[in-house]
Amino acid sequence: MITLVCASANPDKFAEIQAVLGAAVDLRPRPVDVPDVVEDADTLEGNARLKATAIAAATGQPAVADDTGLEVAALGGAPGVRTGRFAGEEATYADNRTKLLAELAGVDDRRARFRTVAMVVWPDGREVAVEGVCDGTIPDGERGARGFGYDAVFRPADGDGRTFAEMSEGEKSVLSHRGRAFRGLLSALAGDGRR
Repeated sequence: MITLVCASANPDKFAEIQAVLGAAVDLRPRPVDVPDVVEDADTLEGNARLKATAIAAATGQPAVADDTGLEVAALGGAPGVRTGRFAGEEATYADNRTKLLAELAGVDDRRARFRTVAMVVWPDGREVAVEGVCDGTIPDGERGARGFGYDAVFRPADGDGRTFAEMSEGEKSVLSHRGRAFRGLLSALAGDGRR
């Protein structure tokens, strides 16, 4: 079993990551005395690397981080790397969903995809990174009460028409970008020889 420190202080993300990694990884929360990492890279991979590198340096242990972007076809791939801050730096999940639905009002092309880059960085700078993608569409309004972020406004193409917020955590994990990325990361770590 490998021990990893989670770079995210977001309890929703931590729970999702922990559920996917399961017993194969001893996932530790980010120490409370470690400050937030400024995510100013222009790619998802760059932001994941910034976070994982900072936490590995601060703790002296391998760190795992991810960055996720919602890429909406009609918005030219936006919000992309700014997904968490789409409605502004202090935006809530609800603010971001409201802005997205407003931007797509009257738009016929509702195609979108979530992309997650998951990365482990060791204190010596070695890294392993994988990507998980989930194609889908944005409905005309919010549907469902579970999950977080954009879950109520994203219907995965591989699903049955429900949004992520209408699914159980287990159902969502099978289809989601984050689930796919972290299952891929487990496979990469298993073949890496550093466990």
